[in-house]
Amino acid sequence: MRNLTMLTDLYQLTMMNGYFKSNIHEDILVFDMFFRKNPSSGGYTIIAGIEQVIDYIENLKFSEEDIDYLRSLNLFGEDFLSYLINFKFTGEIYAVREGTIMFPNEPIVRVKAPAAQAQLIETAILNMVNFQSLIATKASRVCYSANGDPVMEFGLRRAQGPDAGLYGARAAVIGGCVGTSNVLTGQEFELPILGTHAHSWVQKFPTELEAFRAYATTYPDKTMLLIDTYNTLESGLPNAIKVFDELRANGHEPLGVRIDSGDLEYLSKEIRKILDDAGYPNVKITASNDLDEYAISTLKSQGAKIDIWGVGTKLITSSDWPSLGGVYKLSAAMENGELVPKIKLSEDPQKINNPGYKRVVRIYNKTTNKAEADLMMLADETIDESKPLKVFHPVYTWKTKIFYNYYTKDLLEPLFIDGKLATNRYKVKEIKEYAQKEKDSFWPQYLRISSPERYKVDLSEKLWELKNDLIEMRKRDQQ
Repeated sequence: MRNLTMLTDLYQLTMMNGYFKSNIHEDILVFDMFFRKNPSSGGYTIIAGIEQVIDYIENLKFSEEDIDYLRSLNLFGEDFLSYLINFKFTGEIYAVREGTIMFPNEPIVRVKAPAAQAQLIETAILNMVNFQSLIATKASRVCYSANGDPVMEFGLRRAQGPDAGLYGARAAVIGGCVGTSNVLTGQEFELPILGTHAHSWVQKFPTELEAFRAYATTYPDKTMLLIDTYNTLESGLPNAIKVFDELRANGHEPLGVRIDSGDLEYLSKEIRKILDDAGYPNVKITASNDLDEYAISTLKSQGAKIDIWGVGTKLITSSDWPSLGGVYKLSAAMENGELVPKIKLSEDPQKINNPGYKRVVRIYNKTTNKAEADLMMLADETIDESKPLKVFHPVYTWKTKIFYNYYTKDLLEPLFIDGKLATNRYKVKEIKEYAQKEKDSFWPQYLRISSPERYKVDLSEKLWELKNDLIEMRKRDQQ
């Protein structure tokens, strides 16, 4: 596993040094990681990257080379550098299970640890969870538009660097893609890898027909031909059908054709008709070319005869929403043996955090098993499921709802306790299955691409009162 201890911002280290110099580096702090807006103005976010957070924490250790580099900066004394030599994580981390659907302002990761430790890990956790959650959510939106058609992730060459390509493809599969063109992702995470040939393959041969024959000879039972190198309908498709006939004569059946340019709606309809007339109704049509959820939705509504979608640039970069914007905010600090809630104020009400050591509970309907609302509570609060549960809007408090036939589920689960791993590890295939179950537990109006219904996320009365009391107290302090 890679040691990413130095994957941090400099100010994390300068704050750690300040804590150390002030002899408060062992004081316990509580931080929440959360985001404020769903990507692409959507209705939900799929959380990904938790497995990488586990790897990061388990390998958190400053090497001799790290210490030498930090010494060279002339920012840190030898006493602090000596402290770093034996540095390790000893606190607790709770997080949602990877693949969980979450909503703005809900804690995704909750850290309770000595100040220096809790501070250091902020940047890496944000880096890992922000990016992969963004791409998993984008992939989920793309797959939703495909409405059950297979979607392949093709974005490696357009990703912003090798790590973005590697982990972006991983996240795309969690979000619903059937596989990836990225061989390293396939190897690292035991995922299906997909792909056939490029236009350059066709260009290398004297004729398109020869190129198709050579590929079919190499892969007679996996023949999918890219037919738009020269002219899709006048040469590409007729030559493909000739090769398909030859394959069939030798006891093999072709898989499909792919188009990567042109009017995908018109071409797919023409291709389908010609293939059917030629006796190949089972040959699949794959389309690529700067697709995203909006383009796929439009093509589907126009009746395009596309069976499989290859999505690259706009998926791996989440082109319309380039970052999730998750944050990591202090919510409590241990003072005189007691956790004291902390709050950050802002002129923008959306940037005022929810204070305290909290849990997040999801409320399900017992009859439908569908999620109906989330409730943020202080960790010592409980719910009696034998009694009606009343919740209210955290801003428009007169808006209330009472649940009768319900059950609840805590979303934050232990990841590390006393620095030791306290959870199961999951393969990407298992995380993908869990993410699909999560989506199945929500009504379609929360998942739709455009103008989704807003899912209810409420505060318990006790947390709501705490938040407002702290706001008023801070206002008085400023007067």
